[in-house]
Amino acid sequence: MAEEYLNQERHSMIKAIAMALIVGGVVLIVVGVNAMNSFSSDVSRFFTGSPTDKALWMLIGGVVSAVVGTTLAVRGWKET
Repeated sequence: MAEEYLNQERHSMIKAIAMALIVGGVVLIVVGVNAMNSFSSDVSRFFTGSPTDKALWMLIGGVVSAVVGTTLAVRGWKET
């Protein structure tokens, strides 16, 4: 009985962490896209041919966070 309770508690914690990673990843992607369309990114793109590093890192971090969150959610749901 106690083991079942701990397993259920672990499953809900994994689910919460996965959802937080997915939501955080989506937010970072949206902010990164907005940063890529900003004036400073346009100036950087004019001189260097690429957007600012900040915009790229936000996009990369958002994608990685969303993928990790999705993987954790799927893996966590399959374990129970």
